[in-house]
Amino acid sequence: MPADGSVARMNDHDGVYTGNAGKDAALDRGWLLGHFKDAGDVRHTEAVEIKWGVHPRGDERALWVRGDRRTALLVLISGRFRVRLPGRDVLLAEQGDYAVWGRGVDHSWVAEEDSVVLTVRWPSVPGYAVPDGV
Repeated sequence: MPADGSVARMNDHDGVYTGNAGKDAALDRGWLLGHFKDAGDVRHTEAVEIKWGVHPRGDERALWVRGDRRTALLVLISGRFRVRLPGRDVLLAEQGDYAVWGRGVDHSWVAEEDSVVLTVRWPSVPGYAVPDGV
């Protein structure tokens, strides 16, 4: 850690990046790691995507994601978050509650309270994106 107490960032010669998930996520729609990071960035990978999602109460994915080509894990950090899956809803209410769904499982979600969730998706698929506003 630097003498001034600030957090060190990417050091090109040692392949290490440190940061704050909340601050860094705000720069890239929540995404911390994946194929969409610059190729020279240690956070660039086609193996996995990681998102720090900050959602105010009432925030929701209005349209369902259909036919996703990735497996996903969503972990509740804080708040109350409902994942909508075909035939059922999963309520994440306690810190650490999580849901995993496989490739091709349609889904949507709603933040029932101000919530922070960590999403991990794999693989990181170049060229694949959910349309804006979804």
